[in-house]
Amino acid sequence: MYPTCKWFESYKTGKVLAITGCLLIVTVLIISLLALLIWQVKTFSADAEAIFKKLELALIQLQLWLNQNFGIEQQNGLSSKLTGSIAGILQSTIQTTVLTLFFFFLTPIFTALFLYHRRIFVQYLKLITPAKYQHQLDSILLQTISTYFSYIKGMLMVYIIVGILNSLGLFLLGVEHALLFGMLCAIMTIIPYVGIIVSALLPISVVWLETGNIWYPLGVVAVFTFVQYLEANVIFPKVVGKQLHVSTLAMLIAIIAGGIIWGVAGMILFIPFVAIMKIISEHIEEWKPLNLLLSRK
Repeated sequence: MYPTCKWFESYKTGKVLAITGCLLIVTVLIISLLALLIWQVKTFSADAEAIFKKLELALIQLQLWLNQNFGIEQQNGLSSKLTGSIAGILQSTIQTTVLTLFFFFLTPIFTALFLYHRRIFVQYLKLITPAKYQHQLDSILLQTISTYFSYIKGMLMVYIIVGILNSLGLFLLGVEHALLFGMLCAIMTIIPYVGIIVSALLPISVVWLETGNIWYPLGVVAVFTFVQYLEANVIFPKVVGKQLHVSTLAMLIAIIAGGIIWGVAGMILFIPFVAIMKIISEHIEEWKPLNLLLSRK
């Protein structure tokens, strides 16, 4: 938010009003997105019960097939176990949602404090930075800010475009709730490699249960694969301009390490952290070997 906050301050609005304006913009964007998703989820919930019943029936048929072909005996109480599993998932989801909402309300407070005291943080960095690196600190900070401001703006546009293309492809296939699944998969691409795989499982499962035809799930896979190809090779380079130029190996290691340490949040945040390390390593001679490992060649 720093460049936007600085732009507000250039019009003599004052630091407090500038920070408030930034938070309001982000709040409106988030509320608009949540309203869209809630509307779609409510529409989807009308069919959720029928889908779960079909899933239960499919599991029973799977157990019968395993028993007939491989001699694996059918387990009793499959329905109750499935219901219990779903209840456990719902309970876990509710607990996670409450915790997320708690941090969601704390985040604007921390954001406002960081923006308000940003000059103190820069002064602190200058005091702890060795004298031989003082002339490089300003360059590193400015490069980090400009890189990620452009990156975040571009990625927002990428998510919107990918969501529209996903929804359009699913709609042409005749998939119900195409907008929900298309936008959900677009949002989940914020987690590289893993996000699209996880988010695609829901529409693939729903389509298979509703139609019973293997060609429809394959069609969904084809849509997501084609859109992801466009996103990686056409949309992302054109919209974002230039990528972070972090190696694929470094990104995968960052995703795994972030997931182990911070869960899903770590999988998202560790990629920017690695890119910041790459920017720093470009300016410090002793870090050149690390820059070699992080850079995309």
